[in-house]
Amino acid sequence: MLHASVRPLCDEHDLAMLDLDGVVYVGGAAVPSAPEHLDRARGRGMRLAYVTNNASRTPEQVAAHLTDLGVPAEATDVVTSAQAAARLLVDRLGAGARVVLLGADGLAGALHAEGLVAVGVDDDAQALVTGYGPDVRWGEIMRAAVRVRDGLWWVASNGDLTFPAPFGIAPGHGVLVETLRRFTGVEPVVAGKPQRPLLDETVRRVGGENPVMVGDRLDTDIAGARAAGLASLLVLTGVTGLPELVDARPEERPGYLAPDLAGLFESHPEVAPAEGADGEPIAAVRGWRAAVRDGVLEVSGEGAAGDWWRAVAVAGWAHRDRSGSPPDVSGLVAPTG
Repeated sequence: MLHASVRPLCDEHDLAMLDLDGVVYVGGAAVPSAPEHLDRARGRGMRLAYVTNNASRTPEQVAAHLTDLGVPAEATDVVTSAQAAARLLVDRLGAGARVVLLGADGLAGALHAEGLVAVGVDDDAQALVTGYGPDVRWGEIMRAAVRVRDGLWWVASNGDLTFPAPFGIAPGHGVLVETLRRFTGVEPVVAGKPQRPLLDETVRRVGGENPVMVGDRLDTDIAGARAAGLASLLVLTGVTGLPELVDARPEERPGYLAPDLAGLFESHPEVAPAEGADGEPIAAVRGWRAAVRDGVLEVSGEGAAGDWWRAVAVAGWAHRDRSGSPPDVSGLVAPTG
């Protein structure tokens, strides 16, 4: 069930933990109005942290990219899964530990910043850390796999199976993780979302007493926030559309929902499911009424686009919980105003 907030979220929460791709930018361009919304949130006193599962880029590179897109950022505003992985390693092994590195500059820099020593696959080491790296060689992967099978502790920056590349959706680091897992029979310690180390590292670095995770992916951003006991806001500027939203499992459902980052400045009404005369779920909120009839989700009324999405989500989730499958939403067109 969605949560209610009488006050705008930027007043209710002192830290916004923002996923990047799909929230702040898409590909090489800023999400429309995102720079203005973030500037406004900062002006209201909200701390902003840019949180990414991408372990290949350094915080400095990410901050420079954001600044180029009209979102002024410093390296200290950025927290990556590479930094979370390095924190896991140094907390267990201590500074000076030798770690086999399979990854790119972002992961190498994070290890160095924590006083860890990156070594090759055939060197003496206390652990292996892996992250996305387009130049990692197959021979190194094979040797690392054998060492993990033989007992070397393994930390993975993230488990994302895909990532958006300039040429399309490409295999992510999670493909390598799955390959090593199947060969070795070993489960790595994963630093990135939806596991909580990255979110814990963000709060440790940036501060904040009452953070809210802002993301566009149900399976990483929202599931990660829920697993960590944090508030979450799902925005619909990235990969989640209507079919994915109504099919969300309970552990993937956001506390708050908005079409875009303007949702940080809105109150969020309570939306509770009810039963219609036919026993099918309905949900009503500020001028909108969503109902499921014969497995088809229907919406009537008028009002703000954000409330349309909230009514649809709650009715859709109630139907999914009851029937085991999401409602048909093929005939719905979301309002844009």
